[in-house]
Amino acid sequence: MKPRVVLTLCLCVLTLLAAGCANVKPWERDLLAQYGMRPNRDPLTRATREHLWFSREAVNGGRSIGGGGCGCNN
Repeated sequence: MKPRVVLTLCLCVLTLLAAGCANVKPWERDLLAQYGMRPNRDPLTRATREHLWFSREAVNGGRSIGGGGCGCNN
């Protein structure tokens, strides 16, 4: 192999290894957590989406209850 190809391959591997996981202490996690990553960050939006979902699907509870809106699984 040519030295340039070997050097490029080594740089690519080192870049991938350097971009790996970081050790985060438990008390640092709250500082690194983003508000947008919380699943229930906006209860009003979540309630509105649930209402729109079960209004369109014609089932109560929306995503948490199995079955379709045709009434055949009641």
